[in-house]
Amino acid sequence: MLLPDTQNMENVLKKKNGPEFIRFIKPVMDALKELGGSGKSSEVIDLVIGKTGISDEELDVTTRTGVPRIKNQIHWARMYLVHANLVDSSRRGVWSLTEKGLVSNIASHEEVYDLFCSVHRRFEKTADGAKRPKREIPADIEEEPEEAETGHRDKLLTLLKSLPPVGFERLCQRLLREAGFKKVVVTGRSGDGGIDGEGILEINPLMSFKVLFQSKRYDKSVSPSQVRDFRGAMQGRADKGIIITTGRFTQEAKNEAIRDGAPPIELVDGEALIDLFEKNQLGLRQVMAYEIVDEFFAEYR
Repeated sequence: MLLPDTQNMENVLKKKNGPEFIRFIKPVMDALKELGGSGKSSEVIDLVIGKTGISDEELDVTTRTGVPRIKNQIHWARMYLVHANLVDSSRRGVWSLTEKGLVSNIASHEEVYDLFCSVHRRFEKTADGAKRPKREIPADIEEEPEEAETGHRDKLLTLLKSLPPVGFERLCQRLLREAGFKKVVVTGRSGDGGIDGEGILEINPLMSFKVLFQSKRYDKSVSPSQVRDFRGAMQGRADKGIIITTGRFTQEAKNEAIRDGAPPIELVDGEALIDLFEKNQLGLRQVMAYEIVDEFFAEYR
């Protein structure tokens, strides 16, 4: 188990604060309960971000490895909930509460902190129950949790961001074809209002419509002004528009995309983009892996 190295355990215990990521432990629990006990990881993360009022500026901050810092902290919160037997350890991209988690009610920071300390002490024990040397605990975490089932998602997103603009446009073209679009072409003409390509989406043999798309290899956020600019460029040229980005959309951009009286724009952010790669198994190969559940063997030692 990787344990962070930025703040001494004794100091953390004295301050009764714990590392920064534990602020998300209760919101993850609350989000899962609101979703009926389970939800896709991206769905839970979006709900947690909405509940905690994280600013767009903080959402744009990344770790040294390029992973969004807030997302990384939420994954660490989930990992501690797994080890507390409050969240299921499934690696299928769906987070779900255990029976214990469904009836658990974490109401205060003190209870969150006690949960953190309880789980962390278990990390400091070896398989035979002996104590490991005390490890340092951070106020912030840069590593990825070892159990994160979404490691391939972060790696794929990093890969997509590293592609040249032309390559990313062609990959979006392929993805739209896999999603059922026909006659998908990349235009990529300069001065074309940011329109990178177009395609035809056939609803049934009697109905189809033209779609324009824009692809953005972004690390950060797409703003509402960029959505408005794209809508202006597609005016009178197509029935529908799609913006695909490796980044994210601000809440204002999402509101602008569905503004009353204006043609709606479909928004595909980094999380939804990876969902499409998974759904179509494009550039991904599904594998099966096993891990040893140490608790199972405890009674036999």
